[in-house]
Amino acid sequence: MRAGRRTVLAGGACAALLALAPSRGAVAAALGPAPPELLAERRVIDVRGRAATIAGLRQPDGTHGLRIADGDRFRVALINRLPEPTLIHWHGLRSPVAQDGMPGISQPVLQPGAAYAYDFALRDRGTYWMHAHHALQEQQLLAAPLIIADPEPADEQEVVLMLHDFSFRAPDEILASLQRGIMSSILSALIGGYSGHGHHGGAHVNDVEFDAYLANDRTLADPEAVQVERGGRVRLRIINGASSTNFAIELGALEGELVAVDGRPVHPVAGRRFGIAMSQRLDLKLRIPGSGAFPVLAVREGDRQATGIVLHTPGAAVPRVSEAVADAAPPLSLAEEERLRALEPLEQRAADRRMRIALTGDLMDYGWSFDGSRADAMREYAVKPGERVEITLDNRTAMSHPVHLHGHRFQVVGSGSGRFAGAVRDTVLVPGGSSVTLALDADNPGSWMLHCHNLYHMAAGMMALLRYV
Repeated sequence: MRAGRRTVLAGGACAALLALAPSRGAVAAALGPAPPELLAERRVIDVRGRAATIAGLRQPDGTHGLRIADGDRFRVALINRLPEPTLIHWHGLRSPVAQDGMPGISQPVLQPGAAYAYDFALRDRGTYWMHAHHALQEQQLLAAPLIIADPEPADEQEVVLMLHDFSFRAPDEILASLQRGIMSSILSALIGGYSGHGHHGGAHVNDVEFDAYLANDRTLADPEAVQVERGGRVRLRIINGASSTNFAIELGALEGELVAVDGRPVHPVAGRRFGIAMSQRLDLKLRIPGSGAFPVLAVREGDRQATGIVLHTPGAAVPRVSEAVADAAPPLSLAEEERLRALEPLEQRAADRRMRIALTGDLMDYGWSFDGSRADAMREYAVKPGERVEITLDNRTAMSHPVHLHGHRFQVVGSGSGRFAGAVRDTVLVPGGSSVTLALDADNPGSWMLHCHNLYHMAAGMMALLRYV
């Protein structure tokens, strides 16, 4: 299947999954009795005293997102209660291509008032998420956690922390302003001197100045306070659902162990600060040291702006936490990635196919691409079923790009520093001027999106297809 970028962003029709009227009877007939339902609908949140109408993915009882605690299948009825079409991608799940939620590639968009029935085998457990992949709806917070839990629960409290960047401006307006005015804003900053907002050491780090940064839909002006046990153990599942922002996770007084990335286990890494790029996930194990309140912050890359939650023991006062930390978070680098080692690595074998993909583009015209592909068509990269494929992503731009591959997991096996048996992921950050090598097994036939998960980089052209032949 061949699709241009405009087709994908507009959600052009293709071979459909089961489309249903949103009646409980029809959904039940497709999936069996009492199927779980997921509603794409409008909701309202408060952002520093101002009401914001956004979108969300909720169950009928109001629960935001999904937690699947048992069973070996992903079974859900997605019902569109929005006034416009949408489609949801199950980020990190290795679904069949026809149920991937990619407009113009796997399915047509879901029209208002309609529903899709999804039913496929689950191949992985861990921390995932789901988000709109139609137009720029992801920026409107049409996203939610998707936790595939272990059927044997551990003796620990689970806390989910989902991060977003938020703007009162429409996403189309943000993209248009980037395309016509990015250079003038950079020149103004150069003339007037950097204030730390979006720049670090003279390098351009962030594209967009947002109105707020959210942790579970709230700012630090009114953070979520989560009660935990004195001396208890916590598994903190962090999801970066931001459209255009990387973060540094600051644990403060808590010592953490990183035990999984993108849903896949790694050999534990101890620390108090961990980087997380757009669309990545971190699982941190924490031990609560007695009584007190413990802020967990997410600080915007290259800046002092922060969001977060507060963990507190019973009876402890929840302190007021500033939205600006003392020191700007440094840009994310490959140093942390190179430290990670997969607990369940891919089987060692020689690569059957190697390819090198250049990440190209610049800020002058705000155009981004793979291998300089044209704005009206996506480049395709061919693989054959059963192959071990190695892809080297060579970033020839000054900005970092979090690259995500649908329908697969890959192992990070190299960088400019050499070869290593790194983490198994579905999204890897490629900093400006660097390279990263990935290994994957071509075991899920179809045409799959490969794209930068900075929403505005993707919309401006950085998307391609990995196509089985």
